[in-house]
Amino acid sequence: MLEDVLLIADKHRQAAAFIVNEIMKRRKDKMIVAISGESGSGKSELTHVIAKSLRKEGVFAKPIHIDNFYNTLPLERTAWRTKHGIENVVGLNEYRWDKVYQVIEDFKNSRQSTMPCVDLVTEQVDQLSTDFKKVDMLIIDGLYAINTEGADLRVFIELTYHETKKAQTDRGKEPDNPYRWSVLEQEHKAVQSIKGKADILIDKSYQVRLAE
Repeated sequence: MLEDVLLIADKHRQAAAFIVNEIMKRRKDKMIVAISGESGSGKSELTHVIAKSLRKEGVFAKPIHIDNFYNTLPLERTAWRTKHGIENVVGLNEYRWDKVYQVIEDFKNSRQSTMPCVDLVTEQVDQLSTDFKKVDMLIIDGLYAINTEGADLRVFIELTYHETKKAQTDRGKEPDNPYRWSVLEQEHKAVQSIKGKADILIDKSYQVRLAE
């Protein structure tokens, strides 16, 4: 997402080092890594550090923020969710998975690709063009990223919005109102429902372990 604010800390660097080591052990052509977690859990920060670290290994990894692929526009999403019921529509089906898989297909075939990119300042959706010819790896991050079919390595951050609520509110990243907390609770349920797909788990202290 454009204009996103990243607060990278030592915990992200330490977790990334473990994950990069696993990636290099499992590396394959056109590899796809997926990172899931709730709002404020550090997905974007972790994705950024992993991608930059892979460059040092000679691997060109392209971050794809799957939250750009919602099926409703940012400025229309609140009204749409309210009209249809938060408990009915918030979850995995809010993404345009067909668009996600088109980008993945373009990546696998080293083609030019165009994908949505949300500008967090204007809340408009821009179009980002990418040439996948020299891209070795995709790192897909987002609430439900590990649900992506065909991902080769799935990472799940166990921090929930309950633990990150104060920090998110203080940063102004999450509005403090009943609607938003209702959305976060529904997202929490949906994110936790796919935790079992993870290959790597990051606990609430940001300690990393392989899933059993």
